[in-house]
Amino acid sequence: MTATRGRTYRYVGPAELRALARPEAVGTGIASSADFGDWLADRPARETAEPFTFVVEASGMLRLAVRRSEHVVCAGGGSVLAAGEMGFREESGLWVVSEVSNQSTGYCPDVTSWTAVAEALDAAGIARPGGFTHAVVFRRCPGCGEVGIVRDEDYFCVFCGAQLPEEWNVDEAR
Repeated sequence: MTATRGRTYRYVGPAELRALARPEAVGTGIASSADFGDWLADRPARETAEPFTFVVEASGMLRLAVRRSEHVVCAGGGSVLAAGEMGFREESGLWVVSEVSNQSTGYCPDVTSWTAVAEALDAAGIARPGGFTHAVVFRRCPGCGEVGIVRDEDYFCVFCGAQLPEEWNVDEAR
C-alpha cells in the first residue's frame, strides 16, 4: 500500500513528546472496514463518541489511536503522509468518516495531505467525505520562526506580525 502523491512530514513538535514514541508501540493499523470494526469493538463508549487521532504512515497505512494520543506516538516517531483527527459513524451497517481534519500540531501537515488520507480510507473500504471537513493551514513565520495557524486567509504572524508565505513551509530550517 503506497500513496501515489504527497510529501512526507517529519515531527516538528516538542522534543519531550517525541521521546514518548516507540516504533513497537504505534497506533492500530486499519487496512479494512473489518479491522476498524474489530478495533472499535474493544473501545469503551466514551472513546468512540469522540474523533480519533490518526496518521497515514509513509507506506500509506492508516493508523488510529484514541483522541488524547500524540500523533508522533501513533506514528511510532516516524514521518507521515498525513496526521489529524477523524470521527466515524455507522450508516446501514457500514463505517463512514463523519469528520476529518489535519489538526496535528506535532506534524503540521499541509491541506494537500488530504490525498494520502483519501487513498488510505479508500484502500480500507471506508466511505469518506470529499476533503477535510475542517482544514487547518499551518505556516512557519520567516521572521520569528514560530509556527502558527492561518485563519480566514490572514497570512500574518500572530506573534510578530510578519507576512506568512502562502506555500507550506513548516519543516524548513529554523
